Amino acid sequence: MKRFYQILLLCLIVPPGAFAQQADTASYTLEQCVKYALENTVDVKNARVDAQISEARVKETFGIGLPQVSGEVSLQHNQKLPRFFSTYATAQGFAGQDENGNPLLDIPGLQPNDVVASPNFFQLPSSGNASITINQLLFSSTYLVGLKAAGTYKELAYKTEQQTQIQVVENVTKAYYAVLVNNERINLFDNNIARVDSLLRSTTAMNKNGFAEEIDVDRIKVTLNNLKSERLKFINLQNLSLTLLKFQMNYPMDQPLAVEGTLDNFQVSENIAAEYEQGFDPQNRIEYKVLSTQRELQKLDIKNKYSNSLPSLSGFANLGYTTQSPNVSGLFKTNTEMEETSQIGPDKWYSFSSFGVSLKIPLFSGLQRNYQVQQAKLSLLKIENSFTSLRQSIDLSIQQNTVTYQNSIETLKSQRENMELAEKVARVTKIKYEQGVGSNIEVTDAESSLREAQVNYYNALYDAIIAKVDLDKAYAKIDPSQYTTAQPAK
Repeated sequence: MKRFYQILLLCLIVPPGAFAQQADTASYTLEQCVKYALENTVDVKNARVDAQISEARVKETFGIGLPQVSGEVSLQHNQKLPRFFSTYATAQGFAGQDENGNPLLDIPGLQPNDVVASPNFFQLPSSGNASITINQLLFSSTYLVGLKAAGTYKELAYKTEQQTQIQVVENVTKAYYAVLVNNERINLFDNNIARVDSLLRSTTAMNKNGFAEEIDVDRIKVTLNNLKSERLKFINLQNLSLTLLKFQMNYPMDQPLAVEGTLDNFQVSENIAAEYEQGFDPQNRIEYKVLSTQRELQKLDIKNKYSNSLPSLSGFANLGYTTQSPNVSGLFKTNTEMEETSQIGPDKWYSFSSFGVSLKIPLFSGLQRNYQVQQAKLSLLKIENSFTSLRQSIDLSIQQNTVTYQNSIETLKSQRENMELAEKVARVTKIKYEQGVGSNIEVTDAESSLREAQVNYYNALYDAIIAKVDLDKAYAKIDPSQYTTAQPAK
């Protein structure tokens, strides 16, 4: 029964749904956070779509060299045919004669050379046409350059995607360690609160027995209240850090998230910069690779401008059927008599075909191509200038991040030593106070110094982590492909 009442009391105290929420909270390691971000971040998704677009563009460009086939079917009815202009004699010849030999077209007063607008003897009001046109590119230097440029554009899209992934890995790593450091800080606050609370209970007991003053109890209460207040601040900061991590991962903001791992996994090496320097090539930086691809694209653009002045050869063929009739319905009737006698007349579809080659030779474009080439060359010059700036930027980032990392390591070592000394002082001071050879003021001062030393240590640790991530990026050590398909733990 006692166990039953304990469980009942716990259910009344704990808010409804707290256990379900804890069970549903996903716990992620650093690798799982990065993998989730690489699969769900909008920037990476868009970069991946751009890469797929580039593949489609390559196939589109390749399709230009394949046969181009088009079909056309048309029906037309002329309510009023245009007149036929000719001399009077020509019009009489086309009009023909009746059975008595008299001309069907007889206009009194006209001379044989007079111009008349006679009825259209060469076209019936309704006509139909069904044809297939085939065009095949035989040679075009522009097409050949375009094929190579499309492949280079595809390469640029994938390198841009990799650049986006590196940025995502950097952002997620920094946000993850911010959460991890805050977890350690909260644990320290819990330990400090437990220690000061134990001191408060012992001091209160000593006060009741006349071995401590009331002011000693009050000082420790002030210290305990300050610790609780600062712990609450760090809990709020932790919530903000988790929100930032969710944002960097594109994780649903309304779903709980926790992180796995300890800061023991973070390796601090003083000589890591020297190790990175050995065999480092600035061309391994993704920014250099992207700019190199852009330079190749610009060179191909110059070639394309030149190729526009070269001839292009293509072949064509046109196949189809055509007919005419006095009315639209007659287009779909067959004149059996004419078909049997092989006579040419209306109301029957007749085939036609043609084929040939076409050679296009650009002769003069008003110097447009010349100026287009000049613009393309100047754009290439700008890219070459960007290489100089990029090399200087890479050298500067390496030097800055190396110095920052070395300084952060030295600061971390000092702060770790300070924290260990502060822990020793606080422990000894508390023992002396409990034995009656120390003062309460010394204890509260030691606790305050310990708290400050701990905060400084974890600030230095986080700075060292950030400096390490920046150094990895400077030396092109961030590789998004190393993250596996591990599933988050529950």
